[in-house]
Amino acid sequence: MISYIKGSLEYIGEGTIIVETGGIGYSVFVSPMTASALPPLHSQIKIYTYMNVKDDGISLFGFNKMEELELFNKLLTVSGVGPKGALSLLGYMPSSQIIMAIVTDDIATLSKAPGVGKKTAQRLVLDLKDKFKTEDFVQSITEELGSEADFSVAGEKTEAIEALIALGYTRSEAVKAVASVYKSGMDTQAVLKASLKKMIQ
Repeated sequence: MISYIKGSLEYIGEGTIIVETGGIGYSVFVSPMTASALPPLHSQIKIYTYMNVKDDGISLFGFNKMEELELFNKLLTVSGVGPKGALSLLGYMPSSQIIMAIVTDDIATLSKAPGVGKKTAQRLVLDLKDKFKTEDFVQSITEELGSEADFSVAGEKTEAIEALIALGYTRSEAVKAVASVYKSGMDTQAVLKASLKKMIQ
């Protein structure tokens, strides 16, 4: 298993890059989003990889962040989603938006990704919505709102989500409510109060 490749970026093509290390050039499939974040040619890079072994050969799929690779691996556990389909989804929207769409049952957003129809989007939600931790939701909310992901903000969102769950709401409902009401500077009590008000409207 090749977990990552560290070397010189020698080529950036349509959906593929070549990274040279130890005198060997590795061809790696990447999404347009990953490719756009790469440094100039001949720069030293570290790309996290998933190795797909099939009868007709071995393919590498690359990601700039370990979090993207972890989400990619989760997507592969869903029936009907292969490496190219998962890469297509990750290339269509950031990881944070994918996580938010899954945990808030946003079938419409997931269905817009190339190669992901309504049935596949429904399977993604059904199979994965309970596999994300509260920390994943908090990070997604933070990125969606463009807030600074500092510990205090994350703590307030986490506490509010956990409090709503303790009150009997589902994790998905809690995340959706907190995401819709949170504004920079709100403390846990304010987030919880606004979330509850949103829930009973």
